[in-house]
Amino acid sequence: MKLEILTSIDTLQADQWNAVAGTRNPFLRYEFLAALEHNGCTGEQYGWLPRHLAAFDRERRLVGAVPMYLKDNSYGEFVFDHAWADAWQRAGLPYYPKSVVAVPYTPATGARILTADTPDREAVAAQLVRLAQEWSRSENLSSLHWLFTDPQDTRRLQQAGLLLRLGCQFHWSNEGYRDFEDYLSVFNSRKRKKIRRERRYVQEAGITFDVVHGNEASDTEIAIMHDFYRTTFESKWGHPTLSLGFFREIAATMGGQLVFIMARKQQRRVAGAICLRSDDTLYGRHWGCYEDYHSLHFETCYYQGIDYCIAHGLRRFEPGAQGEHKISRGFLPEPTWSAHWIAHEGFRNVIARFLVQETEAMHDYMAELSARSPFRQSRVA
Repeated sequence: MKLEILTSIDTLQADQWNAVAGTRNPFLRYEFLAALEHNGCTGEQYGWLPRHLAAFDRERRLVGAVPMYLKDNSYGEFVFDHAWADAWQRAGLPYYPKSVVAVPYTPATGARILTADTPDREAVAAQLVRLAQEWSRSENLSSLHWLFTDPQDTRRLQQAGLLLRLGCQFHWSNEGYRDFEDYLSVFNSRKRKKIRRERRYVQEAGITFDVVHGNEASDTEIAIMHDFYRTTFESKWGHPTLSLGFFREIAATMGGQLVFIMARKQQRRVAGAICLRSDDTLYGRHWGCYEDYHSLHFETCYYQGIDYCIAHGLRRFEPGAQGEHKISRGFLPEPTWSAHWIAHEGFRNVIARFLVQETEAMHDYMAELSARSPFRQSRVA
C-alpha cells in the first residue's frame, strides 16, 4: 500500500474517489468537494488548504481516502475550539495552523475515513489515521481534529487514542407518516395548534412553495437561491464563502441531490431554503428571504422539509447546527461526535479533563431537552 497527501482532489478522478466515498452522502462525493475547490470556496482565501489523504494498492487503485485540510483559522467548522486557541495564545504558543478532517462549512455527520470494501479495510483505515497524525506532527501543527464522525469512525479514532468530544444537534425522524397532518397527530394539543397556526400565517399571506432539484433549476433560479444565501450571511456580519459558481457546478454534477425549496408570492420569489439529500436523509443547509412574513422561516426551513421527506420516503431530516427552537417542531436532540489529537502533552491532559466534564454536562443538557419533546407522552414512551 502506498500513502500520499494530495493538495487537490483533482489529482484523482471522480470515479476513483467515489469508489471509496460512495455517492449516497452528498457532502462526501467528489463532485461536492471538487466544486468547493474549483470555485474558490476552499484554498488560501478562506484558510482551507486541501491535504487529502490517499491510500493506493499495488495496482494503483484507490483503496482509502480522507478529506483533510490545513487550517489557519476555525471558520466553517461548527465544533468550536476558540477557547482552546485562546489558551494556546495566552501560553505564548501558536494554535494555528492546525489540521482538520471535515467537509468545509458542513456540520453533517458522516464517514471521514473512506475505504474500499475489501477484507483489509480496517488496516487501511488504521494507516490513514496514523498518516494524518504523523503528517500533523511533522508539520509542527498544534492539533488534528476529526469533525462530525460517524459511529464507526468515532470508534476507530477512540481506539487510536484520540480525545472524543460530544456535541448536539436536532434531527427529525420519519415514523412512516402518511402526510403532515398524520405527523401532527402525535403532538400534544398545544404544540399541534401552534404549528397549524404558523402554517396558516404563511398561507394567508398568499405564499406558495415550489421544490426544484438541481437538474431542474434554471440559471436564474440558481442565482436567486445563491442571493438568498448571500444576503443572509451579509446581514449577520458573516461572509458568504459559497460562490454562485459553486452552486452552478453542483447543480450540474449532482442533479437531484441538490434541493431548492422556493417560496413565491404571486410571481415573485420571496424566500428559499437550500438543501441536499441522500437516499434516506434531507440536509437543510442555508436559507434567505427578500421579504419578512410571520413564520416564513419555520415554514420554509422546517415544515416544507418535513413535507418533502414524507412525500419522498426519506427517513431523516437534519436541518443544520444548533437551534433549541427546533424541539417544539419535532426535531429532537441527537449526539454528534468529533475526535482530537493534541500535540502538546500538557494541553492534551488539560483538554482531556475538560472533555470529561463537558461530556457529562452535554448528556445532562440533551436529557433536559428531550424532556421538552412536543410529542404526546404515550407516543414518547
